[in-house]
Amino acid sequence: MKQGDTPMDRYAEFYRRSVDAPEAFWAEQAKLIDWKTPPGRILDASRPPFVTWFAGGTTNLCHNAVDRHLATRGDQPALIFVSTETGVEKTYSFSELHAEVQRTAASLIELGVGKGDRVLIYMPMIPEAAFAMLACARIGAIHCVVFGGFASGSLASRIEDATPKVIVSADAGSRGNKVLAYKPLLDEAIRLSAHKPQAVLLVDRGLAPMDLTEGRDHLSAGLRDKHMNAQVPCTWLDATDISYTIYTSGTTGKPKGVQRDTGGYAVALAASMKHIFDCRAGETYFSTSDIGWVVGHSYIVYGPLIAGMATIMYEGLPTQGIDRQPDGGIWWRLVEKYKVTVMFSAPTAVRVLKKQDPALLKKYDLSSLRALFLAGEPLDEPTARWISEGLGVPIIDNYWQTESGWPILTVANGVERMPSKFGSPGIPMYGYKVKILHESTGEELTGANEKGVVVIEGPTPPGFMQTVWRDDARFVHTYWKSIPDKMVYSTFDWGIRDEDGYFYILGRTDDVINVAGHRLGTREIEESISGHPSVAEVAVVGVADQLKGQVALAFVVSREAAAVTDADLALRLEGEIMKRVSDDLGALARPARVRFVTALPKTRSGKLLRRAIQAVCEHRDPGDLTTIDDPSTLQQIKQLL
Repeated sequence: MKQGDTPMDRYAEFYRRSVDAPEAFWAEQAKLIDWKTPPGRILDASRPPFVTWFAGGTTNLCHNAVDRHLATRGDQPALIFVSTETGVEKTYSFSELHAEVQRTAASLIELGVGKGDRVLIYMPMIPEAAFAMLACARIGAIHCVVFGGFASGSLASRIEDATPKVIVSADAGSRGNKVLAYKPLLDEAIRLSAHKPQAVLLVDRGLAPMDLTEGRDHLSAGLRDKHMNAQVPCTWLDATDISYTIYTSGTTGKPKGVQRDTGGYAVALAASMKHIFDCRAGETYFSTSDIGWVVGHSYIVYGPLIAGMATIMYEGLPTQGIDRQPDGGIWWRLVEKYKVTVMFSAPTAVRVLKKQDPALLKKYDLSSLRALFLAGEPLDEPTARWISEGLGVPIIDNYWQTESGWPILTVANGVERMPSKFGSPGIPMYGYKVKILHESTGEELTGANEKGVVVIEGPTPPGFMQTVWRDDARFVHTYWKSIPDKMVYSTFDWGIRDEDGYFYILGRTDDVINVAGHRLGTREIEESISGHPSVAEVAVVGVADQLKGQVALAFVVSREAAAVTDADLALRLEGEIMKRVSDDLGALARPARVRFVTALPKTRSGKLLRRAIQAVCEHRDPGDLTTIDDPSTLQQIKQLL
């Protein structure tokens, strides 16, 4: 993007400096955090696509998130925990958070954790999860948070890949007043995994009974009491040391462990809190995500705390009050009570709230709120207009990925106020050289509204993934080799850019779907379904859904041919398949429906036509079908719908 491509001259110059003189630009941003040793070399891009930021510098994420605020705002709120599931509402000051993190750090050290060791965190949205993340960062351990809704099979694959020395978990989580026992799921996952942790640290919330494995399982309360007065200094890490890994679905069944550095991530978050979210120390930030996702890492835990803000950690539904009774205004009550200035949520959540009484948006004093950011899935214009008119504040869409760690496309109101456009996540953020390329030729598409693949030219900015955990080859092959004769990072999203330089995201180019902001690999779901003894063949596609953005639909060729005509048999098999997916991957991955067909549409060479199936499901033109082996297979799917 050249100067003048954006509607705002001040931001255009800011952006130009970031891509034309990245070393000078990011050296300036590096001053936003504390360093034990200042970085010696800002950028090393001599081995593309691998990039090294701030080499020679030493720092610590926990120090920047907690310790450095103690002198000036130790008594101010840092972590505000609200659970509408258990009726608990508690605030921790920076000083209290500092003490809790040290107690957890001392507990992990007693269990044998040291610098470079892995700690897997499988927890609900409770303060102890944040304590564990920050404690790992404090002592130089690498944390790997796995979403608490994942079932044993998915959890086992992550345990096996991450090889944690210790797993931190809890007795149970709760959603919609329904308790989900974590401990049995964890025990089964450990049984399934070839790697066995040395110890398991468990928070007992009193929600579900736990059977403890002698010698392996430890209750956190006992260790916390033992280390009440612990003094655990921060371990100063090289900027290039790994801070954490987090798994994201891929086009194969094996999830990818996105690996993040320490110094670059800290600088990227500090800069984004200032330039993108326009936040100030002492204010309150409210992200409604989960720590199992990258948004929870960046904008529940690290980002707001690095900025010296209070951050709200919320357990519950957007329509459930603190008394566990229905309350479509709970989020707005929290905005009023804690004087939230910036809020971050997902379009699905807003679509849920859209069904509530609109008067709830006017019931509370929301004068503190400056902006609502939405991300995780495409934001449709009617939803954006509804919430914009209801709240009377800017609704700012933003687009990014687990891999990027912070927004790729949005508007940077902390640099200069810019208009948002409904339907567009915005313009490229500083440090990102975003282009649209032709999928087959690699040609750059510079005209307005030309559809192509959204890519990023290297070097990627600080905070971006370093590589795939323990698999550099997969990092290069998956992300940087998908466009012919071009070494560019593929987002695997289609996009266009309008005449003002605003981007519009049109959907995935691969087989990853987005269900209510959660990325799911269709191949992973297919592998689970294929394990059912009655399944001969299966295709899973993501289909547009008014509430969730997308849902998974499964089309199955059954070994029991009667499933196509026998409604009772089809219903029984559908139930068994859905249960299997839930058991293997978790409820999030369960298809919305399972339909039985006699054959799946394929090319004459045997390639499954998933995009054509998806188009038929969404009542779109499936395109050129001259290569299809049997057109009647698509017609059968159309009739089923």
